Amino acid sequence: MDLIKIIILALFVNNVVLAQFLGICPFLGVSNKVGTSIGMGAAVIFVMALANLVTFLIYNFVLAPLGIQFMQTITFILVIASLVQIVEIILKKSAPALYQALGIYLPLITTNCAVLGIAILAITKNYNLLQSVIYASSTAVGFTIALVLLAGIREQIEITGYPKGMKGFPLSLITASLLSLAFMGFSGLVK
Repeated sequence: MDLIKIIILALFVNNVVLAQFLGICPFLGVSNKVGTSIGMGAAVIFVMALANLVTFLIYNFVLAPLGIQFMQTITFILVIASLVQIVEIILKKSAPALYQALGIYLPLITTNCAVLGIAILAITKNYNLLQSVIYASSTAVGFTIALVLLAGIREQIEITGYPKGMKGFPLSLITASLLSLAFMGFSGLVK
């Protein structure tokens, strides 16, 4: 039951973008089309789960035993950047079609503060390895859900029209705030 609670909380109640406001830059920047949003979401799911696994192991088996927990942020940033580069190289060599499909999304993940934030939050919440990876994966799926929802709404708004003064980010911010309010309805779902 504990894992299901973690999943529901990460997906809906404490959505990384709509409740915690992490990852806003890619959330607003990549949400123009549903296709690109799905690509970015898939890349975030993969990298966030892998980065959380590696940062958990480094924190618990290197930083904590040596008493240098204060180095976690810089270490996690280096780990995330390295993982993204390694994944990019491996995909380029072994799966060129997938590498082409992800395109610019892999390098963009390096600057996604949600990946770093979730790695730090998993340590702060004292999750074990399984809980940490489940939490990161669920959070990444929640990020993808919010991203695809915003992209779908933005595509629909382009079709139906809007006032000229609301073009671009003003309309995106209003739409994101309404999505955030909608997700607040899940707040009583799990306690």
